[in-house]
Amino acid sequence: MRYYCLLALVVIIQCISIAQIKTDVIIVGGGASGTMAAIQASRLGVTVVVIEETAWLGGMLTSAGVSAIDGNHRLPSGLWGEFREHLYQHYGGPENVETGWVSNTLFEPSVGNSILQQMVANESNIQVLYETRWENIKKHKDGWSVGIKSKSGKNSLIEGNVLIDATELGDVMAALKIPYYLGMDSKSLTKESYALTEGNDILQDLTYVITLKDFGKGVDKTIKKPKNYDIAEFAGCCDVSDPATFNQDNNDCFKMLTYGRLPNNKFMINWPKKGNDIYLNIVEKTPTERMKMLEEAKQMTLRFVYYIQKELGYKNLGIDYDEYPTEDGFPMIPYHRESRRLDAKSLFALQHVMMPFETPEAYYRTGVIVGDYTIDHHHYKYGNVPEIDFVKIRVPSYNVPMGSLIPKDFEGLIVAEKSIGVSNIVNGATRLQPVVLGIGQASGVLAALAVRKNIPPSQVSIRDVQSTLLDYKAYVMPYIDVPPTDPHFKTLHKMGATGVLKGFGVPYKWANQTWFYPEREISEFELLTGLRDYYPMLKDNWTASGAPLTVESLQEIFAAAQKEISLARVIEILHRAGIKDQINGTTALNRRLAAILIDAHLQLFNLEVDFNGNIKR
Repeated sequence: MRYYCLLALVVIIQCISIAQIKTDVIIVGGGASGTMAAIQASRLGVTVVVIEETAWLGGMLTSAGVSAIDGNHRLPSGLWGEFREHLYQHYGGPENVETGWVSNTLFEPSVGNSILQQMVANESNIQVLYETRWENIKKHKDGWSVGIKSKSGKNSLIEGNVLIDATELGDVMAALKIPYYLGMDSKSLTKESYALTEGNDILQDLTYVITLKDFGKGVDKTIKKPKNYDIAEFAGCCDVSDPATFNQDNNDCFKMLTYGRLPNNKFMINWPKKGNDIYLNIVEKTPTERMKMLEEAKQMTLRFVYYIQKELGYKNLGIDYDEYPTEDGFPMIPYHRESRRLDAKSLFALQHVMMPFETPEAYYRTGVIVGDYTIDHHHYKYGNVPEIDFVKIRVPSYNVPMGSLIPKDFEGLIVAEKSIGVSNIVNGATRLQPVVLGIGQASGVLAALAVRKNIPPSQVSIRDVQSTLLDYKAYVMPYIDVPPTDPHFKTLHKMGATGVLKGFGVPYKWANQTWFYPEREISEFELLTGLRDYYPMLKDNWTASGAPLTVESLQEIFAAAQKEISLARVIEILHRAGIKDQINGTTALNRRLAAILIDAHLQLFNLEVDFNGNIKR
């Protein structure tokens, strides 16, 4: 009896010693996605706990040192645009963050972290557990339990309704044994014309970035010669020719360094061509094995730094030991370009980016994140990668389907960061910072709506998520000419998401485009064709010509769809939308005016769509 009493006492003490935290949403990972998911969910009124292994927020943006934003300069969607505005305020305007030629927005990682921490601190519903590891995760009938351990060794248990995997490598979904893909895909899986006949486990190179500082002319900050240093390893690193072109090599060492020049005389060292990229496939390794292997990445970067100082003569550029809270001057984590990729409700592949309106899946109707960066893979260091000239695959800008965030056959989990359901090829575009920030914001909306409606994320209305994102000035269509400042921003994006009026994609340099052309005229035939998916009676209707659409011809098409509209109603709708022009039957309608009338009178956006973009009848 005494034994059982002692045993019971031990159990009671153990239970008391393990603190319990209850919340609505649990986010594992305070990186780019995790931070934005927390902010957005909090703004929608739900409580959030973020579990973050480092002392910083921001992941790739900050803790990995990749503080040069790639892409979406003209798509300042939602929280990405808000974060950028804070950078402008800190540095004194856009021109003061255009310091390096790789990006329009460069900043010091420590500044980025401070901004993100302040954005989180401004929210009343977020608790961030810094320097804390998750130990175990259990799913139960009412939600999730996550066991955690702090840096001091304290154990706690977090209980919540919805879980978001915002880890850098998709570790949570792997621990839950949720199916995923890793490496280069086969053509049979993705149906991509550029994919391989047989897949493999080859990932993109990773980089252990480092931040250098210019300490001034005459100052020698040369580091100790690293082990295994070989000058030949970096021969040719000064080639700054554009890999997306067929131009000849262009060797310019100073320009190579100014690629990632940051404010305040600092330099991001993240150079792919004979630089500090390295091939390390650490995804399936244990944390201890990863740390050991990542020492190789640090040594690679130190050798490159020594080369810059010793061989190129930039002795005044030294490691900035004050940038990160680390003893060795490195960021807390490496820059992972690729991770596990979820077997999701929607597999977003190259054909959906290249030809969004021609694939069996109308994923464009379900978009919740936008991106404009090109297909960019880093495979310089592996040495035997099957030949795919990724960067010369030309694509327009795109939107990512909501189904890419949701496991195919598993409830209660949302997957974010670079682990969403995209193909290996498409990951080369979706891995960039603004897209990952957008993935986080969309995840936050999805999680919050699931909590508020008391349903799993897979049952949340795609249209509700899109509408909420638009309310927060986040794009659902990648329209370069419909910014949040447009008075009809939400209406035009909703119209694009219905597919009635489609955008026009343009592959353009490193910042691809899609245009809505709000002021361009629309033909009768374009309107009738766009409505056919919604009104079967229009399938064999050939009464619309290629002439410009007028109010009268719009009335005729609406009547053919059994949705009559009077001239008085047309005038009323347009006036409510701020259009004060004189309107009569012969008034020509551009795409903006047509979109306003279609949205207000037909309300097609209110019709639900499934994960493939099919209209639910």
